[in-house]
Amino acid sequence: MQNIKQKSVIILIGPPGAGKGTQAELLSERLNFYYFETSKMLEASFKGHSAKDFIEIEGEKYYFSKEAELWKKGFLNSPLFVSYLVQEKIRNLYEKGENLLLAGSPRTLLEGEKIMPLLFDLYGKENIKVLVFDISPEQTIFRNSHRRICDLIRHPILYNNETKGLKFCPLDGSALVKRHDLDDPEIIKIRLKEYKERTVPLLQYLEKTGLTIHKIDGAGSVSQVFKLALAAVN
Repeated sequence: MQNIKQKSVIILIGPPGAGKGTQAELLSERLNFYYFETSKMLEASFKGHSAKDFIEIEGEKYYFSKEAELWKKGFLNSPLFVSYLVQEKIRNLYEKGENLLLAGSPRTLLEGEKIMPLLFDLYGKENIKVLVFDISPEQTIFRNSHRRICDLIRHPILYNNETKGLKFCPLDGSALVKRHDLDDPEIIKIRLKEYKERTVPLLQYLEKTGLTIHKIDGAGSVSQVFKLALAAVN
């Protein structure tokens, strides 16, 4: 990594179940980066607004209730809606002097076109790393259909040989429960289709901006993948 005194950004991208959240937690702890979890931001925004609440972006109204329905059904949220909220948060974190780790946005080409210029302006292109975690479609479906989240702060626990026997979260001790919406096998297939059709073009855009895409084999154990990720950012 560049001089740690220089504020930097790490962006993690990958299909559902690739372990982005797990690796984000490990990297943020090791490197002292702020882990900006877009899914938690969105979930909190949905719970904090009524069915009539909306934000107006570029002349169009985006209702929180409609965005919440998209999210529950496995579809990606409207890019302008997400990028608007994400840009607000990024500016706030930059002003606080945070190194930033993103593991949920950008996810679409339009999000990238809105968010990346802001990151370039604030942090500098030379201080941004992009890691893409690759796993097979079969692994995506298996991991997500078996995945659980902690009941207290709702972060996901990656399913593998190291974690399959756990009943309580190793971080906060709360019970591990299944998400009955996003991790339903049929919803996972929709999420995987969304990734292929809407996130893969984002990767092509990022490469065109001059960023290096570091591809990481996400099929290994948590520790194996972490070593690869750490090597990519150092």
